[in-house]
Amino acid sequence: MTALIQADRTDFSRIVVNEPDLFECTVPRTLVHRAAISEVLLTGISRSGEDTYRIGAQWSRGHSYYGAVAGRWHDPMLFAETVRQAGLLLAHQVLEIPLGFSFLTEATSFEVAESGARLGRGPAHVVLEVTLHDVVRRRGVVSSYAYDIVAQRDGRRIGSGRLTANCVSSAVYRRLRGDRAEATAPREVPNGINPELVGRTCEFDVVLSAECGSGAHRLRAEPDHPVLFDHPVDHLPGMVLMEAARQAALAALGLPEGLLVACDAEFHKYVEFDSPCLVMTSGDVMDASVPPSGSRHLRVEFHQAGDVAAVCRVTVHDGSET
Repeated sequence: MTALIQADRTDFSRIVVNEPDLFECTVPRTLVHRAAISEVLLTGISRSGEDTYRIGAQWSRGHSYYGAVAGRWHDPMLFAETVRQAGLLLAHQVLEIPLGFSFLTEATSFEVAESGARLGRGPAHVVLEVTLHDVVRRRGVVSSYAYDIVAQRDGRRIGSGRLTANCVSSAVYRRLRGDRAEATAPREVPNGINPELVGRTCEFDVVLSAECGSGAHRLRAEPDHPVLFDHPVDHLPGMVLMEAARQAALAALGLPEGLLVACDAEFHKYVEFDSPCLVMTSGDVMDASVPPSGSRHLRVEFHQAGDVAAVCRVTVHDGSET
């Protein structure tokens, strides 16, 4: 064996993974509503009780959008996306909800320990213990459900999550949305906030406009973004709103390298493409004269057409040692 071939051989036996059968390959992308295989985070599922399931998820150290935070942590937004994908996998594989149904998230949340998000020498292999509850069926088809998640990494608990959703057929969804069922994201978006203020390096990844008075920002999203718009949608996705809440918190706190350790989101209305949506923060905004000391809590509201369309309560770890 030549030196070149020897150097290219990886000893996978050194990678210790709990429950390795959950981490052999990604689940089918259609089951988690992703167009790009690279955006699939889930890697396996097994039943562990009457209403409980164990799901594997892998968090990359180098995701194209949810990359390492401050060179120290996995981006916890990977956990938010993991929570979302887990519910879709259960919906199709366990609850037998047909592909083609639309899922309307009422609320979702997660919290993760700062230590649980720390980067290691390889990707993070996370085991989710998921409990289904409040499953409602109409005419034999599930119309709503909820689930709770406990996340473990290397055998220890690192966080939790939950989600509540309704689901409807494509025909019902079209009736609900009316003319907006065919809406598309606008090609022109307002200029973004300075990316460095929200932990980003380019405007393409920024989802807030420059400040437009009283600390508010307009919500913006590049329609060609390969992660935020993995596939066509007729309104702003919930993950975009949660990312906007994170960026609004980092800007308000003056902590571009802060770590989002919790987000509790409630979605009251669709955020539409055809009118401005203002993103407004309130709460524990840090006084620049006071040294950082732990975690900060903020409330982020999304205002559109005179209504509060969504609310996110976020917690940001400021990077101090714990």
